[in-house]
Amino acid sequence: MPNFYTKLNETKVSRISRKEAKIFQLNIGLYCNQACSHCHVESSPKRTEMMDRETAERCVELMKTSDTITTVDLTGGAPELNSQFRYLVEQARLLGLEVIDRCNLTVLEEPGEEDLVDFLVKHEVRVVASLPCYTADNVDQQRGSGVFGRSIRGLQKLNAAGYGKSGTGLHLDLVYNPNGLFLSPP
Repeated sequence: MPNFYTKLNETKVSRISRKEAKIFQLNIGLYCNQACSHCHVESSPKRTEMMDRETAERCVELMKTSDTITTVDLTGGAPELNSQFRYLVEQARLLGLEVIDRCNLTVLEEPGEEDLVDFLVKHEVRVVASLPCYTADNVDQQRGSGVFGRSIRGLQKLNAAGYGKSGTGLHLDLVYNPNGLFLSPP
């Protein structure tokens, strides 16, 4: 392989310059309550890799010492099911940082997570929720039987708490995951 900058010069690409980091994205584990066919990190209920407290504390130290980080983006499997999730959210919010939770929606119905929506509201966490499709058949094919219904109930819980409603300050973004080698429709 040629040197990266040599290749840029050969292809006449203008020099690339690094910008300051504004988003600190943390993949805090691979454990997930789902096993989706599209998952690029192969998260599932069988995965056990999870961020530990020592690593979470180191991440908080990095947040504290950064002059440029404005957002902490928590992802990985179902990040809410990691024991460090709430600690990371609380610490980031104390520092005045925006927090994004990459949520699969069904986690809102997991045993032990009954207060999760209230926690997200309390800390004004931005929820980026993935939903593979708008039809039950496609979602259940990709994520498992009954996932569509559980996802819709999760969206309803978030909406009832103010997510997706103007004036609440509670942001909800829906992400469409196509089930195949094609782009999503308009």
